[in-house]
Amino acid sequence: MHSYFKNHTLAAGALLLTLTGIASRILGFFYRIFLSRTIGAEGLGVYQMVFPIYGICFSICAGSIQTAISRFTAADRDRAGRTLFAGFIISFSLALGLAAVIIRFSGFLASQVLMEPRCAPLLPAMALAIPCTSVHACLCGWYYGKEKVQVPALSQMVEQCIRIFTVFLIARIWEEQGRPVTVLAAVAGLVAGEAGSALFTLLSFLLFGSRKKDGPSVSGRPAPSSVLTAAAPLLAMALPLMGNRLVMNLLQSLEAILIPVRLELSGLSRSQALSVYGVLTGMALPFVMFPSAIINSLAVVLLPSVARHQSLGNRSGILKNISLSFRYSSYMGILCIGIFTSFGDSLGLQVFKSAEAGSFISILAWLCPFLYLSTTMGSVLNGLGKTSVTFLHNLVSLLVRLAFVFFGIPRAGIRACLWGMLAGELVLSLLHLYSLRRLVRYAPNAWAVIVKPSFCLASALGIFSLFPDPLPLPGSLPPFFGTVLQIGLVCTGYLLFLLLFHKRPDHSSNSTVT
Repeated sequence: MHSYFKNHTLAAGALLLTLTGIASRILGFFYRIFLSRTIGAEGLGVYQMVFPIYGICFSICAGSIQTAISRFTAADRDRAGRTLFAGFIISFSLALGLAAVIIRFSGFLASQVLMEPRCAPLLPAMALAIPCTSVHACLCGWYYGKEKVQVPALSQMVEQCIRIFTVFLIARIWEEQGRPVTVLAAVAGLVAGEAGSALFTLLSFLLFGSRKKDGPSVSGRPAPSSVLTAAAPLLAMALPLMGNRLVMNLLQSLEAILIPVRLELSGLSRSQALSVYGVLTGMALPFVMFPSAIINSLAVVLLPSVARHQSLGNRSGILKNISLSFRYSSYMGILCIGIFTSFGDSLGLQVFKSAEAGSFISILAWLCPFLYLSTTMGSVLNGLGKTSVTFLHNLVSLLVRLAFVFFGIPRAGIRACLWGMLAGELVLSLLHLYSLRRLVRYAPNAWAVIVKPSFCLASALGIFSLFPDPLPLPGSLPPFFGTVLQIGLVCTGYLLFLLLFHKRPDHSSNSTVT
């Protein structure tokens, strides 16, 4: 078993990230339930409003640098140390500057940009997390490039545990003091989680990761000349990525800001609009995104793996990665349609005590296949160096979503936003697939990625319908556990049918990589 994972780093890395991602999201669910019952749906909406600013900062100082470090480390591991050091200097300097700007102009950003003055005291606290995010992102990029995902995987758990513990502790202290628990507690948890994960990854790197020195350094720290040499190509890749991510995050931020504003035009009050926004982004979307822990893990390890195969001229390796990612993204997405359309209403009521959340989950179920496919296909395109292509595709997708938000919500309410998400992800998936067909002449097998999993899902749901509803459970257990058991039965049936029809994929196609 050990030798298998040693020889299959893509599978091993994806599995480890998946397991920790699922565990982290399970903890996150209990955390979301706690927040929804402590600060309420409107409080969740206010909390989500600070993330447009946070996302913009991440795109400038962390996300693009992490991707560049990962790709250059994978392509040239002998110069990984100087790549990391150069990336860290750039990223951390930007992070400190952005944090200072947010603290200085928090009032203006809250009232004039986010259109929500209640975010003013939250932004300075959130700004403290940005330098920590920079440290964490750079080190994770280095580990991903080395295809060593243990530390980044564990850092997810560290971040989530510290965040939850911090918020629970603050809430307990405030309740004992007779103070109401406000959104500020959730922001404090965000900062503590980012600081904890940054410290964990830094200590892990200093104690275990930096033992093998590279480059012309004697002391283990890359020489200044080598760092400057590494900074030029790093910036050459990071700057376009940074511009792409910045544009994308600006548009995503505009979408997040517009949703409550356009909801008011549909006839809701500001409080009602924020409550609906909180239910969507704080309750329904995290539920639908839960299975994406598997797909996101696959996407993270795909980029350096594809980059490495491309640098070696290994055509079959690239095709194998594409085929694997496409197939399993489709399997997961089709399963999620069946799960969330069948049990979405029950989950919304049982977990969040919100019929509206259940309705949103059922509608968003159709988002899953396209969301998962676009995530993995986008990672493959980035691994092939086609970052400008993925940027253009994402731009088109976001413009579609914004059109639904701007023109649709005043007439159809929040459902226009949901259908806009679906339309945007559908367009994005088709664009990614079109580009991959041109680049590598890859055409997915319709039977393998659509017909077979759909038939397996229908068969599993058909057999499940023969079971009594509700399933007999001990009287002391809440109904939620019955729903979880039902979902487990459907998933088990689906997996068994997939195994029954399994055929070892043939990656030796006539496809070519251009």
